[in-house]
Amino acid sequence: MLRLQGEMIRGGTSKCWIFDRQDVVATGVDVDTLLLAAFNAADPRQIDGVGGASSTTSKAAVVEASSEQGVDIEYAFAQVGIGDARVEWASNCGNCATAVALYAVHHGLVPITSESTTVRMLNVNTGARLTGTIPTPGRAAPDEGTARVPGTDAPGVPVLLGFQDPAGSTTGRTLPTGHVVDTLPGPGGPVEVSCVDAGAPAALFEAKAFGLDGDAPLDDFAGVVPALTVLRRQAALAMGLVDENDPISHAVPKVGVVARPATYRTTHGALVAQDEYDLAVRMVSMHAPHPAIGLTSAVALATAAAIPATLAHRVARQTAEGTLRLGTPAGVITAETVPAPDSASPTVLLHRAARRIARAELLVPVLEGRPA
Repeated sequence: MLRLQGEMIRGGTSKCWIFDRQDVVATGVDVDTLLLAAFNAADPRQIDGVGGASSTTSKAAVVEASSEQGVDIEYAFAQVGIGDARVEWASNCGNCATAVALYAVHHGLVPITSESTTVRMLNVNTGARLTGTIPTPGRAAPDEGTARVPGTDAPGVPVLLGFQDPAGSTTGRTLPTGHVVDTLPGPGGPVEVSCVDAGAPAALFEAKAFGLDGDAPLDDFAGVVPALTVLRRQAALAMGLVDENDPISHAVPKVGVVARPATYRTTHGALVAQDEYDLAVRMVSMHAPHPAIGLTSAVALATAAAIPATLAHRVARQTAEGTLRLGTPAGVITAETVPAPDSASPTVLLHRAARRIARAELLVPVLEGRPA
């Protein structure tokens, strides 16, 4: 039985277990084996571990201080399998980055010198650079806050999360295929797609191709997830993210559908009028509909909607303020784009909230280098 110190933090609409890299190394066990055992990943209920048995609660980040100039924290993001003894390291998670920023402030990984503190982060999975700005009144790390985000009624510490120069972060190109629209072979025939790499690689389809509109409830969207799962593999091949013989990834690219705004009800029953947002979106998270939207997906959508002739641009209400309001199942999330110097792609800002839930010593049942 191994002992591992960890901290659970809610970032936005995800829960993320955060571990210090030195503590992970000190166990003498490789990180995949450690996480699979700690989360009880092989069990779809994750009943004997700290996993929450959903894609938004089976996440981890391994954090360390950085020696790179202009970076405070480096973190590796892990999407831990649910009923699948596998850890995905190919993507980033903005909600977990929100949690990492709060963790860094509380653990003295950045100096607190003013009434707000900005944590400069590097996601080692993708090379993405992010910032998390947190209020630190009285030059103290906050435990509580009143900020809220769609998808949970719980308040938290406000975090302004910034994705710096997000375009082409994985493939080196905003449009990895070189086209604004491609056609992929789907289980029901050819389907148009816009493949974009910003924040994370994403494959975006029009909802109407699957018989859906902008007001589609999650139950209806769940019916097209199997088709989107097939198309995700086709998009990964088209974007050069994998080769034919590589194992199937359920995390990359992000995949979902977009539609024109329509009046709808959120999963909590709130009515959202069609003029309250600019683009309807439903995304897949691993094997299921995402209850809100992943932040890296929001960055990809903000980028795609600004590129003429993409499917997202085709159906989005165009605005001149550099903002895009996304109508998600949980409610409206706003992405703001800010011009960047030196010909970099615009920084994308999102307002999030985070709360520390627990600090714990995990008792991890690892035997002979493998989960018990």
